[in-house]
Amino acid sequence: MGLAYNIYLNDSRIYGCKVCNTHLSNYTDIISRQFRGQHGKAYLFDKVVNVTESKPENRSMTTGEHTVRDIHCRHCGTCVGWKYDHAYEQSEKYKEGKYILEVELLVHVK
Repeated sequence: MGLAYNIYLNDSRIYGCKVCNTHLSNYTDIISRQFRGQHGKAYLFDKVVNVTESKPENRSMTTGEHTVRDIHCRHCGTCVGWKYDHAYEQSEKYKEGKYILEVELLVHVK
């Protein structure tokens, strides 16, 4: 399979994994700050890097049924949020292919 190299982001504000500081996303990739996760506040991001994805599973969430994948920091394995694969409600389709990162599990790297 080869070596997995981390991607290093170059922005004025970067969010990283709280455990190991691995870069996860740029501040400018936040779509919304109006989300909640298991650990409280969460942000919806357009792009994230340096994560692995689990197998898809259906979950009932406050906004309806979704198919999601947990995402884990590629360096330390900490679960940092999830990715939306599919939204069953038409009004929730904008989330498809987007990522939730839980604020409690993040650190500002820069």
